[in-house]
Amino acid sequence: MPYIDTHAHLDDEQFDADRHEVIARCRQAGVEVILSVGITADSSEAAVRLAESDKTIYAAVGIQPNYCAEAAPDDWDRIVALASHPRVIAVGETGLDRHWDFTPLEVQQDYFDRHLRLAARHDLPFIVHCREAEAEVATMLREAAGRGSMRGVMHAFSSDQPLAAECLAMGLYVSFAGAVTYKNKKFNPLREVAAGVPDDRILVETDSPYLVPHPLRGKQKRNEPANIVHTARCLADLRGCYPETFAAQTTANARRLFGL
Repeated sequence: MPYIDTHAHLDDEQFDADRHEVIARCRQAGVEVILSVGITADSSEAAVRLAESDKTIYAAVGIQPNYCAEAAPDDWDRIVALASHPRVIAVGETGLDRHWDFTPLEVQQDYFDRHLRLAARHDLPFIVHCREAEAEVATMLREAAGRGSMRGVMHAFSSDQPLAAECLAMGLYVSFAGAVTYKNKKFNPLREVAAGVPDDRILVETDSPYLVPHPLRGKQKRNEPANIVHTARCLADLRGCYPETFAAQTTANARRLFGL
């Protein structure tokens, strides 16, 4: 079955010892493409280097909200320059995070706005991180939509049905990672959201090396792109479709959004 891992951090140091083996395993699992997503200027440059070295990998470039406060004065210029690279197919990871107190909200909002405008200038989709900042994210997305057409994805969605509905109404995609496989009752609302996303707007990801899916959670310390099969199978079950159908649908969706 074909899969596209729409969000992984392949440059992460947890992959330094066996990155080639990780990529080989994902191919064996049927993963056709991995989008390696930057979270800092250095990380974004590393993602581009990986994309240059392997045709399986593409890059997204950005400064994740929790890292905005530590960005050097020229880091944003580096992101802008990278956005023109032919192996870059998205802008981000961007967005807002009120769970961690690493970056003042107004600084996060400034960088989120920069990413949204950069994506629009280059006609690229953007990748949104949202944690406990639903109202603020929705407001900024509405403002961006008011400026013109936009393409994007809510990555590793963990928010509520109202935000999902509003993002879908604005034409965005919604992506799910390992958390949707977790059996704890607190994840039931997330599973209900996943069951209701339209077929042509749902994506799947690993967010490697984070969010190890069930049944590997607690057994593996690190997630990797090959594990996307577990999240995809869970989502197919939730949505009442065959795993082969879901794999083909999400792969087609990712190719459409990212222009693959």
